[in-house]
Amino acid sequence: MRAAEQNRGKRLLDRVLAGVPTGESPIRHVAQLPDRPARTTDWPEWVPPRLVDALRERGADEPWVHQVEGAEAVRAGEHVVVATGTASGKSLVYQLPVLSRLLEDRRATALYLAPTKALGADQLRTVDELGLKEVRAAAFDGDTPQVERDWIRAHGRWIFTNPDMLHYGVLPGHGRWARFFRQLTHVVVDECHTYRGVFGSHVALLLRRLRRVAQHYGADPVFVLASATVSDPDALAQRLTGVPCRAITDDGSPRGARTIALWEPPLLEEIIGENGAPVRRAASTEAARIMTELVIEDARTLAFIRSRRGVELAAIAAQRALSEVDESLPGKVASYRGGYLPEDRRELERSLLTGQLRAVATTNALELGVDISGLDAVVVAGYPGTLASFWQQAGRAGRDGEGALVVFVARDDPLDTYLVHHPPAMLDRPVEATVLDPTNPYVLEPHLACAAAELPLDEDSFEIFGGEAAERAVQALTADGVLRKRPHGWFWTSRERPHRNVELRGAGGHPIAVVEGDSGRMLGTVDPDSACSTVHPGAVYLHRGESFVVDDLDLENGIALVHEESPDWTTSPRNVVDISVLRTIERRDTGRGVTVCLGEVEVTSQVVGYLRKRPSGEVLDQVALDLPAQTLLTRAVWYTVSDELLMSSAPGGAGLDPARIPGALHAAEHAAIGLLPLFATCDRWDIGGVSTAMHADTGEATVFVHDGHPGGAGFADRGFAALVPWLAATREAIASCDCPAGCPSCVQSPKCGNGNEPLDKAGAVAVLDAVSTVLGGGTGGSAGLHDRPQQV
Repeated sequence: MRAAEQNRGKRLLDRVLAGVPTGESPIRHVAQLPDRPARTTDWPEWVPPRLVDALRERGADEPWVHQVEGAEAVRAGEHVVVATGTASGKSLVYQLPVLSRLLEDRRATALYLAPTKALGADQLRTVDELGLKEVRAAAFDGDTPQVERDWIRAHGRWIFTNPDMLHYGVLPGHGRWARFFRQLTHVVVDECHTYRGVFGSHVALLLRRLRRVAQHYGADPVFVLASATVSDPDALAQRLTGVPCRAITDDGSPRGARTIALWEPPLLEEIIGENGAPVRRAASTEAARIMTELVIEDARTLAFIRSRRGVELAAIAAQRALSEVDESLPGKVASYRGGYLPEDRRELERSLLTGQLRAVATTNALELGVDISGLDAVVVAGYPGTLASFWQQAGRAGRDGEGALVVFVARDDPLDTYLVHHPPAMLDRPVEATVLDPTNPYVLEPHLACAAAELPLDEDSFEIFGGEAAERAVQALTADGVLRKRPHGWFWTSRERPHRNVELRGAGGHPIAVVEGDSGRMLGTVDPDSACSTVHPGAVYLHRGESFVVDDLDLENGIALVHEESPDWTTSPRNVVDISVLRTIERRDTGRGVTVCLGEVEVTSQVVGYLRKRPSGEVLDQVALDLPAQTLLTRAVWYTVSDELLMSSAPGGAGLDPARIPGALHAAEHAAIGLLPLFATCDRWDIGGVSTAMHADTGEATVFVHDGHPGGAGFADRGFAALVPWLAATREAIASCDCPAGCPSCVQSPKCGNGNEPLDKAGAVAVLDAVSTVLGGGTGGSAGLHDRPQQV
């Protein structure tokens, strides 16, 4: 690697920082990741020469060592998970054995599953470019015309689809796919780390149903999974597929040197936020400024921004700034997000690949899917929820093996603040364990109903779907009349198939349709569990860059009526909540004033109003609402603290007056919710919390953090397992923030149902110190105060 290439990232960072006054640098840490040379080997002898020639024509002169190791294992019939870095050529690991088999056996078939249509389309395009017409690769998804679907069922050999289409469009009518299933040799599951939480649990059961149908037709396909960012890959692959998998982790691909900068936006002295708290400059605003400087430097850049609205605004801000430099530069910046027409997305992708575009602001839509190489820089505006996603996004930089710059810009959020001030937590930690639970009865029972509608269940099916948990679920379905027991097994009893009642990417239930009242145009849908929080009357609803205000929410008929309006304020719901302990699954009693539990809880919440806020954070007013209460049965991790420990002034005690305890617990609870994503693959919007100075079920001050999905998604379980480091990080995040009394970077929450009152930052540190003394780590919670999960 030439020295100039090694230093490219540093030179770009210097350019971005040009003009920043001395002593006001937003950079909190800079890390240099070294380059890595390639390790290649020979093509396997069993690969057909014409396939080798086609790959060489596309630039693959020699395979890397991990590609051949993985391909050999798949060829030998082993189930494999490839867990090597971004841009390490994981696709070739499955392309070699799958294409070789399809060329050798003209009847053989294969299935490819991607979490997004963009990724599936990109991989299909790669296969098509090899020119192997007899492979008959084809996309089968929601965009496939009906006439093409009939041809694909009759003649397609390598089908590229997604879990949703497999569930809704293939398995329910598997008899029409009998030719395909009889000859199915391989199933590819790409970007398997995205299958986490409730979605991952759904996909795990879907893959078991797929295996069961394939075996019914006499096939036993080999599974090949791939991900650049996954912890414990063989364990995850087995949880997803239900079969043991061999992990391929020795990465032989080259990697360019990367400069990684952790960036904290400055405080805005002229703006006062909620409850008088200081406010930092928005991460998307900083991203726009960074993009502007990089375009002037002619560096090809992606800026990942959390929201669709933020993407649009960042692109507009960069274009406006560039127009003041050179009138030809604004056209080199664009936005990219979900909701664009396919042809518009393809045109943007081509423009970025050819260099016509120099910078693109995007949601995580470009985190996966499009093979963009040669990028000079990536800006990650706001922690994307998991380390896996961060490294996936960062891996877009330097994909040509040359040096590059990665800038992580912190949002006003406890976790973001913690990460920029504790670089090892981001740069040196392994990615999180992917959490999923296929035995969750709220997920398992609907899939067993689908499985019975596809093929009658028998006792051998229990082992496929989870053993005793599956047996209990079948018994419950039988008792409810959903299944009927006969001498040869359990049968689906209705004429209508149950598949339409299963929401793979949600917890279930019929979504609420968002409809424009004047035109009757359907804009989108929201999950019923989050409808009261996201589309309540008066709420601002964003759709494809347009702004709407909700006029009416009809939960009974599943519709929210809106009108187009662009107010200069946003809305934030306010709710009241109650939580009851139903069953304690695990309990740790220290005998020193702290008890930690994992269990099942019932969370009852009601949206009672909303705040209207300026974009600056200024609160305009609070509006009351009359909406029904909602009940969630889920799992939670909680800890109790005795009054003696809370009020004791002796060493190890919190030393709090009784009046300060609610605010101290509430602040500690907020920060704990913000930090849990560091230890489990969840977003703070996947979880909620409740804190109380005296809980009826525990008899003591208690802090709960619960999953936001029926039955739980595994996040509370991860919090229980990692309690000590989780709470220690929580304490450190609060203590290291330099605000005087609490702000969005430490203890304020954007989804607090009580308007972030009361909050006691110093009290939270005292509580967490006391708990740390007892546990050997740290944490905190509030009196009847809550933070309900929402989907965004």
